[in-house]
Amino acid sequence: MTNLDYYDKLRTVPENAQKKITGGRLNGKTDINPMWRIKALTDLYGPCGIGWKYSITDKRLEQGADGEVAAFVDINLYIFRLEGGWSEPIPGTGGSMFVAKEKGGLYTSDECYKMALTDAISVACKALGVGADIYWGADATKYDRKACSENPEKRAEPKQDWVDKSRKARLSTEPSTTLSTAQIAALTRAVATPDGLKKDPDKAARLHQIISDMGYASVKEVGQADYAEVVRRFGEGQA
Repeated sequence: MTNLDYYDKLRTVPENAQKKITGGRLNGKTDINPMWRIKALTDLYGPCGIGWKYSITDKRLEQGADGEVAAFVDINLYIFRLEGGWSEPIPGTGGSMFVAKEKGGLYTSDECYKMALTDAISVACKALGVGADIYWGADATKYDRKACSENPEKRAEPKQDWVDKSRKARLSTEPSTTLSTAQIAALTRAVATPDGLKKDPDKAARLHQIISDMGYASVKEVGQADYAEVVRRFGEGQA
């Protein structure tokens, strides 16, 4: 059995477990039924608690803009190895809204931690190749870039994900409520070494790339409305 055997068994998502997102900033992307992930892990490794398991390492609420509050859950996912014993922890961070601003006013969800946990499991599962074909096709890869370089006339403008040009252009003219001291401290802890004494260079570089892609020069400039997205992207980068 090769290193990619397990990956290849988990990478393909059946059509009935896929759902196209047709609205919002994720328009055009594909949502994966969370129960399919559970079924895939169970089929390959065994029942939860026997062949795979997870532990919640942290859950918290973070203040957002305009009265919104985001909930986050951190987990470690484990699989039972063929040679015996549990694997090293596979981390994942998930988020969901606790208090969200809707057309009718603020809405409080009593399922925010449950949804954040589901999100965290999906993030951790990516490291095992779960649903890899969906994520692989979501954005341009190095192979796409190579093809463009070989065919200049077909070179397309790079995707900007959910941050568009008009938003970047407005950053210098529109006022923005920046992050609180607590939120900045949370991001600082996220890029620290395990002992918390200094920055982890790789984590710090990843966080800087995320905020740069979103149009900010530093953490202190990040707007409240974008905090949850920064945390989500950073958590995905760990999986």
